[in-house]
This record gives sequence, structure tokens and C-alpha cells, in this order.
Amino acid sequence: MSGKGGRRTPLVADKRYGSAKPKAAPKPKAAASRRTAARRPRRKASWPVRLIAGAAGFLARGIWGIGWRAGFAVVSVLLLATLFFYAQLQPLGAYVDARTKGSVTLLDRDGQVFAWRGETFGGQIDAASVSPYLRNAVVATEDKRFYSHFGISPRGIAGAIRINLAEGRGPLEGNGGSTITQQVAKLLCLGVAYDPAVWKTEGDYEDDCRRGGVWRKIKEVPFALALEAKFSKDEILTLYLNRAYLGAGARGFEAAAQRYFGKSANEVGPAEAAMLAGLLKAPTRYAPTANLKRSQDRAAVVLGLMHDQSYLTDAQYQDALANPARLSKAASARAGGYFADWVMESGPAFLTSDTTEDVIIRTTLDQHLQKSAEDALKQIFTTRLKDGSKAQAAIVVMSADGAVRAMVGGRDSQVSGAFNRATQAKRQTGSTFKPFVYAAALDMGWNLNTIVEDAPLTIHVPGSGDWSPKNYDKGYRGPITLTEALTHSVNTATVRVSEAVGRNAVREVANNFGFEADLAEGPALALGVSETTLLEMTGAYAGILNGGTSVRPYGMVELRLQGEDSALAGQEGGMGERVISDEAARELTYMMYQVIENGTGRRARLDGRQAAGKTGTTQAARDAWFIGFTADYVTGVWMGYDDNTPLTGVTGGGLPAEIWHEVMARVEDGVPPTPLPMANPGDYVMQPDYGVYPDTRPLPQPTQPGRQRPSGTEGFLVDLLGAILRGGN
Repeated sequence: MSGKGGRRTPLVADKRYGSAKPKAAPKPKAAASRRTAARRPRRKASWPVRLIAGAAGFLARGIWGIGWRAGFAVVSVLLLATLFFYAQLQPLGAYVDARTKGSVTLLDRDGQVFAWRGETFGGQIDAASVSPYLRNAVVATEDKRFYSHFGISPRGIAGAIRINLAEGRGPLEGNGGSTITQQVAKLLCLGVAYDPAVWKTEGDYEDDCRRGGVWRKIKEVPFALALEAKFSKDEILTLYLNRAYLGAGARGFEAAAQRYFGKSANEVGPAEAAMLAGLLKAPTRYAPTANLKRSQDRAAVVLGLMHDQSYLTDAQYQDALANPARLSKAASARAGGYFADWVMESGPAFLTSDTTEDVIIRTTLDQHLQKSAEDALKQIFTTRLKDGSKAQAAIVVMSADGAVRAMVGGRDSQVSGAFNRATQAKRQTGSTFKPFVYAAALDMGWNLNTIVEDAPLTIHVPGSGDWSPKNYDKGYRGPITLTEALTHSVNTATVRVSEAVGRNAVREVANNFGFEADLAEGPALALGVSETTLLEMTGAYAGILNGGTSVRPYGMVELRLQGEDSALAGQEGGMGERVISDEAARELTYMMYQVIENGTGRRARLDGRQAAGKTGTTQAARDAWFIGFTADYVTGVWMGYDDNTPLTGVTGGGLPAEIWHEVMARVEDGVPPTPLPMANPGDYVMQPDYGVYPDTRPLPQPTQPGRQRPSGTEGFLVDLLGAILRGGN
């Protein structure tokens, strides 16, 4: 069908009839208008616009081309680096213990831990079985998206950069935004093992491992990715829990929990877990043994994070805040630091300070006695010395067999590696040496009632001229017994005894009792001008208490490797050979008992308990001593200045005797009193002096030690002869 003007009209389907019908032709004007618009040429943009657009397109294509190639290269390098690190990674067990050296755990006489040395590894713990409070505390504090990221956290890094810039630091200085996985990468030193041939010390190696910087951060990324590919999340967290350093020599959370709380990391509660996790920020600063309050404040911050992240209920959070974690009794006391250092020095270095194994040392320390000594010293120095005094003191408590039960090497008792005045300071002994002069005489047959002259005395010393000892009180008593001479610490009488028995005999007795240093050659030997340590002096007095047998002070009973039953080393000290007779020791003990009862040591007297001892003060009062014993323990006290400044108004019978009294009153509290093993003075003849320098008259030989005083005519003649001789001196 054709329309008007001969044009065909298109047919369209008629849905109503199923047949075609003509389609209405467009209006002529509208069709013409569209044809005209189609033929109209498009307006061209100006050449500057075309130039800019072309340049932009070229640049975009260039950036895209370079970008995807560079991105591909970076991804390829990252993938290759990740594969390289992945291939180097060892099984999990090879990384659990981070230490290159072992540790030493010290046990007291009852088997309780009182000190650690080196880095302690308490044993492997597992993230899956550790206390859930501890696991959650670590995640909440260090990496709250730990279980959702793939090893690195772009959000965390961006946040850390923002914080660092806001606080005026460099973008990677301070907060690093590291994930737990990245921190494990750093703890593993990016797979670089410690090599003594490369690093001077283990500390240098660890400093390099902790070193920051952009390049270090870049290297952490593929290593972290390799860790994520090699290990599960719980395995990575296990590495972190076992390798992190947590202060006070504790490596890993198990060691830290044992050290600070005396329990396993599997058993800690919310407050303890928060305190442990808080140490990760700055282990030395927040260690509870350094500052408990600061550590508790840091733990409160961690508890807040745990609460905010729904790891703690409101009730648990409030309870943990109200009951902050506290140190165990052993960690709080930090007892025996000087003692622990001494024991470490007494053992072989390859099993103590340089050990590569974990070592257990059982010792002689008694923590009750140790605290008694520390408290006594603190009380005297707090109440009897002026504020700001630099005076120092040392204390040793031991049993009669030489087992050291307590040791204080200075006023600051909670130390490690400090100068130990009990074992390292060699000082003149003063009159505390006099008992060994009398020990030599008693062992040669003199007795406690032998008469000796207290009178002016001058001795010519070749090469030095005349020497005239003086008594402390400037006076003279005339004829006195040996007991009186020691009781009142009479210098002239002691020198006369020393010269009579011979200096060599005195030196031999002193050396055999434990004096290791060379003793003076001149007559001043008798007055204690030689130097030794408080430990040696206390050990020598222990020989008097035990009946005249030498002792070698000791602190180590047994050394073994952790987990082993057999000991590698045992006790190396104890009782040795007899030095003087038992009878001489009993007489000397009575004489020293009189020192405390009626002589220079009266301030040391103990109510209801016998005690024997001797005071000592050196020239210009540079050193003041008191050493004495009960039937149970021997205790030595030294006091002075480290720079040898003279003490003002202090003698051995003053503050040292008071310190000794305070120590022993605490030590013996609750212990039934036991009599001293001493002689009865009534059993001994009052002998005249014999061979006493410089008297040259022939004198009778002494009676044998322990012999009963003669009775009847014989006794009368002995007494008469003694009176005649005393009257002639």
C-alpha cells in the first residue's frame, strides 16, 4: 500500500486482529528537521583545550602503564621476599626459647625460690591453653585486630603515623603501629640468629634486633607475611607469649608470672594478666619489683582496654580495679641479693654467670634470718643515725659449721650486682682479732685465770724504733686474769700475751681459723692491724663456737641442671681440721661471754640467753666491729665508711653491738635458749703470768688445760707464789 505522494507506508502488526496495518508516516517538517541536524558539522574544541586534554590523556596512560608495572614489580618482590623468608622458617619449637644463655634459680634452705640470675625461661606455654585473661589482655593491648588482619595493619600504621606527627615526632618514631605478628618478626630478629663471631655481646645483637627505621619496617612486612603463611594465629601468639621480655630477667610470660606472682601463666586472673600485659610497653620501667604502684597504674589502663573490647564484664572490671595484682612474698621481699651474688661467684662460671643451661642451686639461706638482719639494720640506721649519713654496714649470720644463713652487704639490701661489704671489703679488724691471741695462749697451756700484767709497755721494733701500745681508757689495771684482759679489751696485756706465746703461734692459729690474707709481722699484730673480710672473721668465730675446729663459710649446697635429679656440684665448705683443743675453745667462749656480760659488749646482751662476743674499733675509728654468737648462730657486724672516713662517736661496743643485738633478738625469737658450750672458771687455777714479755725472770710452767685447781697445801703454795710474783711486777 502506498500513501500520498507515492511513498510507502510501513505496515505494523495489529494486535487486535492479528494482521498488519499501515504505520502512521512522520510529519514532513519533523523529519526534515532531523535530517538537517544530522548533516550539521560538530563544533571543534579550541587547540589549547585539545592540547591539555591530550597531555592529560597521555599522562594518565603513562601513569597507568608505569603504575601497574611498578605495582606488579612490588608485588612480585614482596611475594619473592615472603617466599624467601617462608623457606627459611623453622618449626615452631625452634623459636620458643629466645635466650642464648641459661638462667640460675636459687633456692633457700627450705627449697623455696628467693632469687634468680640471668634470663629465666619458665617453660613453654601455649596460646590455646594459657589463661584466657592473659591472652585477651595481650591482644587488647597490643593488637586488637590480631585475629582479622593478614600480618600487617595499614590502619594501625596510619594511626601510629598520625599520633607521631601530632606529638612532634617523625612518622615512624615512637608508635610504630606494629601488629603482634610484626613484633614477633622483630623478636625473631627477622630470622638472623645470634652469632658470637659477629656480635661482641648478646646485648649488641638484641639492640640491633630492636633497631627501628624505614628499611627495618619494610623488611618486617614480608617476614610477617611469611609468619602468617607458616603458622596459625595461635601459634604466632604462642611465640609472642614465650619470647617477649618482661623485666627483672624474665623472658616470656610463664617466667614473669612465676617471678612476680609465684604461679603459672595458665593460672593468672584479670588483675595479674593486665599487669603482665602492661609490661610489654616498657618492661624495665613498669616491672612491679621496681615500682609496684606504677605497675598497678599501667595495669588499670590495660583493664580499661579489656573492658572496652568486651573481654571483661562490668563486674570483673570493677573487681580487678578494686583488687590490683600484688607481688608474691618472695618477689616482694627480694631477699638475699648480696647472698645470691656471692653464691654465683663461688660456683664455676660455666654453670653460673656464663651458663648456657638452666641451673638450680640449693643454698643455705634462711629467709627469716635474712629478713631479720635487714630489718635490724634498717631500724638502727633509721633511729640512731642522722639523715643523710653515708655510713655503711654489713652483716653475716652463719651456723657453727660455716653455713651462711643471711648476708647483708650494705644499707640498700634489695640489690643485685652491688659492692658487697661483707665479702669484698677488706678492713682492719681491731680488737675483734684479740680472741685469736688468747686462743693461741690457751691452746699452749695457759688458762682463763692466768695472770697477766696491764702496765706501760715499750717494744723496740727493728727498722721502726720503739712502739708503746696504749689502752683505750688511757689507764692501767695492774695484774689481771686473761678473762679480765679480754673482757675489757686491754691492749697492753694482749700484746704481752702475744709476745709471750710468739707471733708465729698467733698467726698460725688465725690462719688455721680462716684468715687468708697475710697477717702483720710486728707486735701490733695482736691489736688487729691486719685486714680481712667480715665473712672470714665471722667464719673464724664459728670455729670457736663449734669447739675449736676451722670452718670454711659456704652458701651452695647443691647445683644441678633444671629437670635433672643428679647434682653437678655440691657443698664446698664446712668444717675442717681442729685448730685448738675443745677445752681451750670452752675457756675462750667463757672469756667472750664475760665481754658481753661485764665488758665492752654490754649493749649486745640478750635477755634470758647466753651470748659471747668481742668488740673492735680500729685506729681513728675508721672501722667498728662486733662479732659474737649464741649456741645457735654466729653473727658478725661491721660498720664504717667506704672511703675510710673516721666514724664520729662510734666504737664496736656502740652501734655495731646494738645492730648485733637487734639481729639476734629477731633471729632467736621463739627459739628455746640453749647454754653456751663454755668452761666454768672455778675449775681453773689462778696461774701467775709466765714468759710474759719483757719480764725475763724464770717462772713456773703452766698447769695443763682443764686441770682442777689444787687444794690444800699445794693450792696455798700456788696462790702464794702467784701473789709474790704479781707484787714484783
